[in-house]
Amino acid sequence: METNVPREGKMTVEIEKRTSRIPSGCYLTAALTAMGVSLLLKCCKKNHGALFVGQWAAPFLIMGLYNKLVKTEGHDQEHKADTLPND
Repeated sequence: METNVPREGKMTVEIEKRTSRIPSGCYLTAALTAMGVSLLLKCCKKNHGALFVGQWAAPFLIMGLYNKLVKTEGHDQEHKADTLPND
């Protein structure tokens, strides 16, 4: 029986394999570091640098969320079914 669920491309599968190896805490640490560096730059009156670095926090958190979804849901339910051992 064939369903209309689209299969992911090879590139997407490879990216998800690699990103799922990165611990989720790394993304949170990167976001908090960006916020801290931004605060430090703001205190040093480097306003443009502070804004630039401060904007990195949101993408790091989004990448962490994506990483968590890849780890819990996988890239393709059909692919999961293909890789399960036959009983």
